[in-house]
Amino acid sequence: PNGLRCSAWDGQGNSILSREYFSIGGGFVLSSDDLCDGPPDSPRGSQAEPLHERPFEFKSAEQLLEICARENLSIAQVVERNELGFRTSQQIADGLDEIWSVMQACIEAGCHSEGVLPGGLVIRRRAPDIYRKLTAEQPVGAGAVSPASDPLNSMDWVSLFALAVNEQNAAGGRVVTAPTNGAAGVIPAVCSYYAHFLAGSEPAQTRRQGVHDFLKTAAAVGMLYKRNASLSAAEMGCQGEVGVACSMAAAGLAAVMGGTSQQIENAAEIGMEHNLGLTCDPIAGLVQVPCIERNTMGAVQAINAARLAVLYGDGKHRVSLDKVIETMRQTGLDMQSKYKETSLGGLAVNVTLC
Repeated sequence: PNGLRCSAWDGQGNSILSREYFSIGGGFVLSSDDLCDGPPDSPRGSQAEPLHERPFEFKSAEQLLEICARENLSIAQVVERNELGFRTSQQIADGLDEIWSVMQACIEAGCHSEGVLPGGLVIRRRAPDIYRKLTAEQPVGAGAVSPASDPLNSMDWVSLFALAVNEQNAAGGRVVTAPTNGAAGVIPAVCSYYAHFLAGSEPAQTRRQGVHDFLKTAAAVGMLYKRNASLSAAEMGCQGEVGVACSMAAAGLAAVMGGTSQQIENAAEIGMEHNLGLTCDPIAGLVQVPCIERNTMGAVQAINAARLAVLYGDGKHRVSLDKVIETMRQTGLDMQSKYKETSLGGLAVNVTLC
């Protein structure tokens, strides 16, 4: 799945060139030669050469937690120190600001873009209507609970944020691959939950630092999945996309909620443990149904995972993040290919298009 063979022939029909390429998730495309080269323990995908040695190499969550304990650093600080091997502190901050700016712009565009998504499923954009209801631009239906008095109002906003991003993705808009396009709504939605509902009254600089810590912590978890499993639905099913995004977002939120490194690791583990086995069966091969709505589920689940880990947990738990990543990898290998982005099984064949 997600392979492409490019071939060329001369005027007499003789093959003169053939190359194979594979999308492995997270925006990375490798040739068949790339897949065969390099040490087996190296992360797949191209990486920039470091300017100097990274001080805190980690290949597992266990190693990451050991570094945090030994150096008395947070997970975000460990990522910052390693990132300094590639760019300056100012460049890191500017890069994170740009990522967050694009995420916010994507949410904004999605909330105000009406119409039907391209592709033939005739899926109407839902985000603008939800936005109007949540901002009282139009009255809610008779007998409905007013959004202002609904105790789950914040979760409705989170769902809106995720829908807005993934409707933009489905329409060819600009999104942040976090960790993939199909799962691009989870992290912006959960980070927006932090910015608007947890840190809304904080000074702007405090909120900015919180967003940076959120993204760096989420990135640390994403690195572990990319190194030790995969971010590709073609390899892992949707557990490798929305599941990973949920795990990353849960970790990021746990960090800005004041969680310890152990509680952050627990939040990330919870976020994936209950996405294990999640299939990828998009109807008609389009990243629309069930993909768009599934991002709302992943975002809300990430918030619940962070709250369980930080507010009601002490960091001690039976299943480690490393174990759940390895379980995800094994589950993905065992999963039938028809449930891994091929549109040959599940909803893709059980929902008629006419």
